[in-house]
Amino acid sequence: MTKLPRQILVAPPVARHALNNPSIELRQRLTGEWTGEDWAGKRVAVAVGSRGIDRIAEMANTVVQWLRAQGATPFIMPAMGSHGGATPEGQCGVLATYGVTEAAMLAPIEASMDVVELGETAAGVPVVVSSVALGADAVILINRVKPHTDFGSPVLGSGLLKMSAIGLGKAEGAFRCHRAASVHGHEAVIRAVSSVVLPRLPRPYGIALVEDGAHQLARIALMRGPEIAAKEPELYAMARAWMPALPLQQLDVLVVDQIGKNISGAGMDTNIIGRGVDGQPMAGRRSEIRVIYARGITPESKGNAVGIGLADIASRDLVSQMDPVSTYTNAVSALTPATARIPINFATDAECMAAAIRISAADLADVRIARIRSTLALDRVVLSEACLRSLSTDVEILAPPTDWVFGADGNFEVSTDLLAHAHV
Repeated sequence: MTKLPRQILVAPPVARHALNNPSIELRQRLTGEWTGEDWAGKRVAVAVGSRGIDRIAEMANTVVQWLRAQGATPFIMPAMGSHGGATPEGQCGVLATYGVTEAAMLAPIEASMDVVELGETAAGVPVVVSSVALGADAVILINRVKPHTDFGSPVLGSGLLKMSAIGLGKAEGAFRCHRAASVHGHEAVIRAVSSVVLPRLPRPYGIALVEDGAHQLARIALMRGPEIAAKEPELYAMARAWMPALPLQQLDVLVVDQIGKNISGAGMDTNIIGRGVDGQPMAGRRSEIRVIYARGITPESKGNAVGIGLADIASRDLVSQMDPVSTYTNAVSALTPATARIPINFATDAECMAAAIRISAADLADVRIARIRSTLALDRVVLSEACLRSLSTDVEILAPPTDWVFGADGNFEVSTDLLAHAHV
């Protein structure tokens, strides 16, 4: 087995602005800003997506219970485009992994994939929206605002506009948007489609969530449908400013313990790894990584291994957990086939690391290795000793260099695994 250079556990600086009690803050905001609306007797769709947003079940439940107190009849609806294999059962399964179930929410889930034609944008993009959403008396979108993985923009990323254009469009709407984006660009299409969808929704509202650099819910903003386009850019700028980065700009090998749809729409956040959904280096990237090794997939992904193709090497365990139906459905809908390609894979960490170092062309003594839990978790990073030479002074070293070894099974030895034992 390849003997790796010694490992160091570090804590890069991350923006920390977590709310003390998000559910209380949300309830107060709802009472202060939306109490005057006519909710009594109204069927209200609470739209939830497929991302692993911090406290998402708590946020959805708070909205549902507040609506009940106003005399409304709320229900949950998935707003995640083609995710979950583009089936009602699959999308309910995705929500369940976040604790968003009928039993937990005390509200039904209406997950039909049926859509209704709304017309076209000025550029001729045909627009559809969920029939369930149109059949409600009001629709409340809940989504995280953050930079998108498929495109770069100074003012628009993932958020409420994207959820209205793609998430509410179900599988058919998601495909149409992505196809149009290949011609007109994502930002233009999302803005145009959302401008058709939002005025047609029955009383649309949005709850925008912003996380800090430690993946903790830090801001909550409420807005009515007509306000979303104007207010979302300010939250997006906040999310961009708080987004963390890898502690080194140049790495030979990046080891990612878990990819997943709850981590990022691309499985791994392209803004972190510096590779686009086409697998190519991104313009203005903050990190340059020669080789990426993806070790596993989150249970919340339900086998949707989109993002595996952004790695150069994968564990065989990750490959075996890949569900081709959900993975390929997502990749085809998003027109990102590179994200679903299966890379070189081996049975053990030892074999994968040996191949990664060989491909990186770095000398073993000088190889710059970083290992992270996921691209959402950059508050604790394991580095190889050679990284110390380029480490900035604001990175805290939590543990002195120790041996990074493999167990008898060829995988990282748990007893010496600094990342596995790191406490945030």
